[in-house]
Parts: sequence; C-alpha cells; structure tokens
Amino acid sequence: MAAPEPRGSVRGALCSLLLTLVVFSFACESCKMVIFNIPSKLEANKMVGKVDLKECLGSADLVRLSDSDFRVLDDGSVYTASAVELSDEKRSFTIWLSDTKRQTQKEITVLLEHQKKVLRKRHLKETVLRRSKRRWAPIPCSMQENSLGPFPLLLQQVQSDAAQNYTIFYSISGRGVDQEPLNLFFIDRDTGNLYCTRPVDREEYDVFDLIAYASTADGYSADLPLPLPIRVEDENDNYPIFTEAIYNFEVPESSRIGTTVGVVCATDRDEPDTMHTRLKYSILEQRPRSPGLFSVHPSTGVITTVSPYLDREVVDKYSLIMKVQDMDGQFFGLIGTSTCIITVKDSNDNVPTFKQSAYEASVEENTVNVEILRISIEDKDLMNTANWRANFTILKGNENGHFKISTDKETNEGVLCVVKPLNYEENRQVILEIGVSNEAPFTRDVALRMATVNKALVTVRVRDQDEGPECSPAAQYVRIKENSAVGTKINGYKAYDTETRSSNGLRYKKLHDPKEWITIDELSGSIITSKTLDREVVTPRNDVYNVTVLAIDQGGRSCTGTLVVNIEDVNDNPPEILQNYLVICKPKMGYIDISAVDPDERIHGAPFYFSLANPSPETSRIWTLTKVNDTAARLSYWKNAAFQEYNVPITVKDRAGQSATKTLRVNLCDCDYPSQCLAASRSADVTLGKWAILAILLGVALLFSVLLTLVCGVVGARKKKCFPEDLAQQNLIISNTEAPGDDKVCSGNGFMTQTVNNSSQGFCGTLGSGVKNGGQETIELMKGGHQTLESCGGAGHHHTLDSCRGGHVDTDNCRYTYSEWHSFTQPRLGEKLRLCNQSDDHVPSQDYVLTYNYEGRGSPAGSVGCCSEKQEEDGLDFLNNLEAKFTALAETCTKR
Repeated sequence: MAAPEPRGSVRGALCSLLLTLVVFSFACESCKMVIFNIPSKLEANKMVGKVDLKECLGSADLVRLSDSDFRVLDDGSVYTASAVELSDEKRSFTIWLSDTKRQTQKEITVLLEHQKKVLRKRHLKETVLRRSKRRWAPIPCSMQENSLGPFPLLLQQVQSDAAQNYTIFYSISGRGVDQEPLNLFFIDRDTGNLYCTRPVDREEYDVFDLIAYASTADGYSADLPLPLPIRVEDENDNYPIFTEAIYNFEVPESSRIGTTVGVVCATDRDEPDTMHTRLKYSILEQRPRSPGLFSVHPSTGVITTVSPYLDREVVDKYSLIMKVQDMDGQFFGLIGTSTCIITVKDSNDNVPTFKQSAYEASVEENTVNVEILRISIEDKDLMNTANWRANFTILKGNENGHFKISTDKETNEGVLCVVKPLNYEENRQVILEIGVSNEAPFTRDVALRMATVNKALVTVRVRDQDEGPECSPAAQYVRIKENSAVGTKINGYKAYDTETRSSNGLRYKKLHDPKEWITIDELSGSIITSKTLDREVVTPRNDVYNVTVLAIDQGGRSCTGTLVVNIEDVNDNPPEILQNYLVICKPKMGYIDISAVDPDERIHGAPFYFSLANPSPETSRIWTLTKVNDTAARLSYWKNAAFQEYNVPITVKDRAGQSATKTLRVNLCDCDYPSQCLAASRSADVTLGKWAILAILLGVALLFSVLLTLVCGVVGARKKKCFPEDLAQQNLIISNTEAPGDDKVCSGNGFMTQTVNNSSQGFCGTLGSGVKNGGQETIELMKGGHQTLESCGGAGHHHTLDSCRGGHVDTDNCRYTYSEWHSFTQPRLGEKLRLCNQSDDHVPSQDYVLTYNYEGRGSPAGSVGCCSEKQEEDGLDFLNNLEAKFTALAETCTKR
C-alpha cells in the first residue's frame, strides 16, 4: 500500500513523518535476492526490512554486511546504521552468513528500490474496483512518544480505490478509539486523514492496532476492513533504576585480586535492545577514601577486588556509591545511583601471642584435678569466633601425663591443671613448653610467614607433702611350695616411706586372705603359713593365691598392696580314672576305652601308665589293657568270655610314679546298644524287690500296732490332769512365781509335753516339730492334730506320728520306749520306704508315704503326708473368745 502524496503545508509535515515508513518486502527464496521498497531518505536506526537468516543458513555463527550504512540483527531485521539517501533508484548490498565450524558460507543480496508513483488510465472494460495497484492496504505508521504536537496531530491518510468512482466515508475502531484510552485517535470521514489528539507514553502503550473501514453513502462496504498498526516510537524518558536501594555484600579479608564481591543490577523501562536501555555501571565514590580497592564491570555490574590489602582490623566496612547510566554511558544518558555496603569478613590472619614469654606456678605433691595457672594471650581477630578462640598445647615436658591445659571459652585463657599426682621425691620441678594456635586454620599467607608455633615456658615447682607410706609396686610376688609345713616363714610384702625411702617404722596388717592360709608379721611384713597350702583347691586354677596387705606408718597413714603367692606344685595327687561302670555289647563291641585325669601340673601328670592291679589268673586271661594315648587306655576281653558283670581292678600311674587303683564294674552284655543292658538291669532289680517290699510293709504295720497299743495303755493309766477343771470357764491360773518353773507345755488338745536336755524327750498327744540346737531338743506344740517330730539323729526329715492321740503319757516311761523304737526303726524304715516309693521303672510313686522337708516353725499346714489323719479340730472354739490378758500372753509367746 502506498500513501497518497500530501498537499500544501500539510504535505510537508506528512513527508517528515513518513521518512520512517518501511515499505513491503517481497517474498523470495532463501539465499536469493531480497528486494525492499523504501523512501528516498531514511534516518539512522530505521528498519528497512527483514530477511530469513535461518532458512538460508540455520547454523550460521557469523553475519557480515558489505555496506556499513546498514546493520542486521540476529532475527534478520535490517536497520540503517546512519542516515541513508538513495541517489539512484536502486541500491544493493550483500549479507554474508558463515558457519566457522563447518567452513561453509552463504550470501543474501538485498536490493533497495525507490518506486515512483505511476498513474495509469482505467480501461473501460475493467470493473470499478479492480486496480493493478491497490491503495487500500496496511500502511506502517508510527508516532513519537511524548510528542509536543500541535494536536490534533496528522499521522497519515488512508484512501480506498473505490473513492475514484464513489463517494466514500471512512471510520476507524480499536484501542485508542472506542477502547481505552478512548478518543486518542480519530479519522476524517471524508478525506481519510488519521489524527492523534494527545501525547502517548510508550511504556504504557507501545502499539495501537486500529481497523479502518471504507463505506459508501448507502452503507455499502467498498473494501474489506483495513488493519492500521500504529507503533509508538520510544523516547529516552526513563531513568535506569537499581533493583535495590542498598546492596549488602561480604568479602573475606586478605582476598586475592579479582575476588568477586557481588553483583549489582539495574533496569530501564525504555524500549529494550536500544540505546535507551544500554546501561553502563561505574563507582562514583568509595568511603572511607582509601586507595581504590574495588571495581565494577561496566556491562555486567560484577564488583571485584583490585587490591590484596583488605584488612578487617584496619577497616571492617566500606560504602560504595554505584552509578548506572543508559545510552551506553554517554554524557547525555540518564543516571541512577545506589549504595553498596561491603563488610570485610574476618580471616585468621593474626597469630595469637602470649603476653609473657615465661610463667611460674607451684603445686603440692599428690594433688590432682587442681588449677595451677591461667595464661593470657592477645589476638586481633574478631572476638568469639574460631579465628579468635585459642587452642593451647603442651609441646614438651608432659611426657608422663601429669598436666592438662584447656581453654576458658569466656576469657580465652589457657587453664593449666594437674591431672596426675606429682612426686616431690622424684621430681621437684617441671618445665613445660606451651604452644598456642586458633581453632580455625591460618590463612595461606600467615601460614607461610609463621615458621613455628608461638611458644611460652611454664616452670612448675612441686611442694613437698608428708604423704605416708607407698605400696609400690602394687602387686608383689612370692613363691611357696605346695604342702609346705605349717609355720614356714618367707619374705612378704614390702612398702616404704616416701620421705625416708625406707621400710623402717611401718606396720603390716592382713586385709583379705581367701582361705586363711597365712599370717603376716606386723613389723617385718613376712608371711607365715598357718595351714597347709593346696594348689589344687585354689580358684581359679592359675596357681596364684592373692592376699591383700595394709601398710601403716606411725602417723596412721596407710596404703594397700597385693601379695601374689605363687604356689609351686608338688606331685601329691595320683591320676584318677573317670569311669566307674562300663557296658560292653558282645560281640558288637570288642573293647572299650577308659581315661584318667591328674589335677597336678603337667610335669607331674601325663603320660599315664595303665595296668591290671594284682589280677587273678581268670582276670588276666579275660582282660587285657593297651595304650591309646597319654591319658587313655583300651580295655579288651577274651572272645570266649561269658556274659556277666566283672570287677576289673586297674592301676594308673603318672610320670612321677604316683599311682591309684580303681575297680571298674564291667558288664559284658549280649546287646546291640549299652542302654539295653542298663534298662534290663533296672527291671531285674525291681522284680526282685516286690516280695521284700511286701514283707517290709507287713512288718511296718505290725510295729505301728504294737506302738499304738503301748502308748494308749500308758496314757490310760495316768490319772493326773494337766489342766484345771475350770478350763471351760476360760480362767487363767494366777501365779506370781518369778523363779523358773517346770518345762511343761500343754497342747491345744489337753496333752502335756516337756523339754528335756541331753536328747531325752517326752511326748503326749500330737507332737510339734522339734528343732535341735546345742544338744537341746524342743518339741513345739502346734495348732491342729497333724504335727511332725524330728528324729534325734538329725537326718533332716520329719516323720508323722499320730499314734498316741487322746490321752496323757508319762514322760519318763515314754522316753525310753520311743528312743528304742526310733533307733530300731529309723534306718530300716528309711530304706524300705525308699524302695516302696518306686515303681517298676524306678520312678517315684505318688501313692506311697512321702518324705517332706521342714515347713517352718509354727507352720499351720502341719503334716500333709498321705498317712496323716484328717480329723477336724473339734472343741477349740473357746480359743477365739479368750480375754484380753490371755491375748497379750499369747502374742508374747508367739514372738518367742
């Protein structure tokens, strides 16, 4: 589309505005000629057209032009680099595209033409609306941002081709007309002149897309709606602004040149990719005004160090006034400023130093965990940081570990302490070499400058103390032969006085002797055997017997040591055969192995020598012994030996000649496994015992009958009663006698018992359990009718005796009868009851008389044997309603 030629004075103004007009570019194939139609004059930085670089050579990384009056952008847009005027109708230049990696190059020829307007006559046969050159076409148009007018400002004129034959009326719509901002543009309906009514801000509206309409008087649309884009040309009216008003950065001190401190950034609202937004950064001012330490990259805004002399201890913070200017920093560009605060971070570039080169301290010997010295240092680094906190080290003089040095976190002082007792007699003065460093490592420059650690000397003087005797070494060893004679005296434990280095004046005392085998001479510390020492009973079996000894000086101070008695073994134990009973299954087993052990040391032990001990001709014929190893022998039998149990005496002798003889029971059995013979043997034993058990039971029943008859006869013969007749009235006999009375106690059933010395005893009624102590047997009455009586033999079992309930028995008569009966029946009944209490498989039966252990003094359970009587306690309810006096007496007796 071409604009109509302006007329008059308006025509001149329109020409000046249309100098920026970019005409159509004709489509062409890639890498072929491209033709642009342009005005005869173009100002600098005006767009000429656009070429397709990607389609020509998509991998191009280098673009060059043959004409310096033009420049091309990466997207293919061609601009004028300076003002251009076409002297001829045509002008051309070449665009070279190069791929340096592939070594390829292509070129695009650009032809610029200034097309003159050619008037053609309309043929009669052609329709009204058909034209060889249409004027109703989009016209690129622009207007200056913040234009000063005059307003309304003529922008351009649009015309329809139908206006040559018809009366055409023009109208527009779009943003700026009937959309916000309203009424910014209007068009003369008769002439098609487009006007702007007021200034426009490009940052608010950068382009207006209007639509023009051409219609006849009767409303007929002469042409299709025409797009009219109006671009607002940018003006440098916006100052660049930093993203932050104040920047805060940190940089370590002693940083190398070129260390990045931070990045500043600014923005500009003007049109991108133009001079209006091309920014340049710089530093206006540095405070404090020391030599310049920082610089900023003009394009990226990166701040770096330009000096290695950043020292926090001199200046810990810098303030920079940053400047940014558009128009690539030219003097007429707009400027923005910001403040940049740079904090210098502390580095460990200062060595801690001692305030003194030498220190002195003193400590009393034998004291531990005490502070003896505080060492101060100076460090210029930042306080309470790893660069300032000190680490102290003892470099020399602490080889025995007596001292420890730590750091006080609050004051940063070195605290020297004694952690192991010092001995004045061994060392009266200790010289320590102390070094100091920081928790954080030093910087590289400081580490190179400092050849050694900063040091100081500390002299520690040890003060004397009377600390008493010293048991050193703590364990001292002596040797004693086993079975030494009682009273053997040898050197014992020796302690010494730390002051005099002598044992004079010390006394010794035995604190612990596990088996009381030795005594200690109080003055000399020598030990004397008080019993025969037996190495084999020492536990654990390490031939060592430990005795704890206490050494005491004249001031009462003491120390403790251990006397380790090494008991030397003698050959006092013969070897012992481990087996007692052997089963050999003939003919499956032709022999059986036996073994022996010797508790003595190995020098007195194996190898053992096994032999038959004084064998009879029959034994020598049947049995033979052969050696298996040092501790075992093989017992073999003659193949024609009979199936039976043999007694084979065997002698075993150790290497020193100690011997012992043992008779082994060897069962030569017809079996497959030894367990079969063992089971058969048990079964045979049980079978033989049945008739004997029956006879025993009959005998026991007869004895119980005789005993019951005898006891009941004696009780009936006595007429004297143990209780007064007023027992039913619950009266107690009042007695003020203080002297000892008769040792008679009445049971709850009305029978009398008596405590008798020298194992003589009486009983009547149901007897309580007796506890034998010091030759005196007490028969205690217990509640209920099922009580137990302990035998005088002290066998530890309680047998039920319920045969004499219901009468009084004279103590003297009963004593001899019961003793004789007890002596006669106790061994026999015990054995028979044991056999009776087993089943056929020798398993304890549950339905025979059982033996129970002692259930405690005053057990309310009484006897729970299967033969006990289970009668109820009748007639004892009155015991629950006794008076308060009897209750107090009963409580006293119960406590006894």
